[in-house]
Amino acid sequence: MNLSFSMHNRPRDPQIRSDTRRMGSTGHWPMPSGDPPDGMETGVRPRNSSQSVIHNPALPVGESPTGTGGSPVPPRRRLRAFTLIELMLAIGITAIVLVAINGIFFSAMHLRESVTEAVDGSLPVQQACDSLRRDLACAMSPTTNGVFSGDFKVGGVTSLGLNQPVDIELYTTTGALHANEPWGEVQRVTYELRLPTDRSTPGKDLIRSVTRNLLATIPPQPDDQWLMGGVESIEYSCYDGTQWRDNWDTTGSDTNLPTAVRVRIQLAGNNGGPGNGQPLEIVVPIDSQSRTNTAGAPVTGS
Repeated sequence: MNLSFSMHNRPRDPQIRSDTRRMGSTGHWPMPSGDPPDGMETGVRPRNSSQSVIHNPALPVGESPTGTGGSPVPPRRRLRAFTLIELMLAIGITAIVLVAINGIFFSAMHLRESVTEAVDGSLPVQQACDSLRRDLACAMSPTTNGVFSGDFKVGGVTSLGLNQPVDIELYTTTGALHANEPWGEVQRVTYELRLPTDRSTPGKDLIRSVTRNLLATIPPQPDDQWLMGGVESIEYSCYDGTQWRDNWDTTGSDTNLPTAVRVRIQLAGNNGGPGNGQPLEIVVPIDSQSRTNTAGAPVTGS
């Protein structure tokens, strides 16, 4: 007896063919009603059917396993969010970076304020030194009966138009020429220390007084110029070629200008006393010297 048979000749169950067609069109496997087996998910019950369907996890609900033209539809990628630990780490790192930036920013602002204060404090000192150097270098030598030349005095000088003695008085050619002013370049300049208007400020103020009208019959009031504040003391020394002297007066025994003038400025401390730093010192050589052609009186013998 021939027991072999062909699979093509095997009769097919109509129910299996119906389930296969249903699975190919909906993407679900039919199963009897009741609880699904372990590891399987229950889908949506079809209309007019008493059976539950099993959803294929690789496919979205309601989509067929094949796309347009019969090509398979790729599964959707799951979206992954940050965990709480990752968020806490990110916040901690951000806080550390912000603290470091805050420290750097605070240091930069403090450095900028310190530099600005130092520059603002040194600018008046530099301007005062420049004014002293320019006036001394352009000092005019005294002449007999000179109209636009005067005396050179240092140390307790009584100047015209001022109520208190000044430290130095000289005639210099540093006057600025203006079209609307009749004054020439020769002017009388004095320097002195005065108490500041604000008595809480340490030290004294260095004042430069300028007189432009030298031909007035009545002594005019000089124009005061504030140069710098916070000065404890100022010293002027004149060099006569051999030694430094604290006083000089061309109306007396000194008939000519000194060879050089040394100025020492001691700044006041924050507490009102002398500062701990060294005094500022400038030395200005004076090239202008008067020359005379007067010959000595002849000596007669007895």
